[in-house]
Amino acid sequence: MNIVKQQWWFNEPISELDIMKRIEKAARVCYKSENRISEESANHFIAWLISIGHESVLEHEKITVTVICDRGISHQIVRHRIASYSQESTRFCNYSDNRFGNEITVISPSFWEENEETYKVWKSTLEVTESAYNKLIELGAKPEEARSVLPNSLKTEIVITMNIREWRHFLRIRTMKEAHPQMKELATDILNAFRIKLPTLFGDI
Repeated sequence: MNIVKQQWWFNEPISELDIMKRIEKAARVCYKSENRISEESANHFIAWLISIGHESVLEHEKITVTVICDRGISHQIVRHRIASYSQESTRFCNYSDNRFGNEITVISPSFWEENEETYKVWKSTLEVTESAYNKLIELGAKPEEARSVLPNSLKTEIVITMNIREWRHFLRIRTMKEAHPQMKELATDILNAFRIKLPTLFGDI
């Protein structure tokens, strides 16, 4: 059994200047103020739009990231409906194959330390689960059938595309103190990167 930490990355380079200019160009149509576009106008204009709640214009631009997380966290992510997802399928991935190292990969829980009894119980339970999965495959079960015993901790890879307005919504609620600790850890890391790459669009969250 392979134990890894959750992670994520951008799928393409992020150019704040290009994104802001495209949003400004679309948003200026609302006010017929295209004549006020300049090299420096986008940030101030879009910051003003956000301050007055005119965020629908942010839907013109999108950001795509890839996330490695557990299945439980991915279930929370895909509840955000204004998005596109491509996710690793347990129906078609046979984790007893060589290409998966003949083992399942699971995400280490961020809320337990390895020396804690809770972590040890978690790990030993998943080892039994892995053994059961491999035995089912050995007995002729298809991956889509054997997956019935796979846990929420199972690693999954998911490509996520959201428009900027939806990213703002997602990051706002998934970094709240009430959020699941592993979800909050992931969302906070993404938000911090977004704040650096796109400070006007995410600096207020």
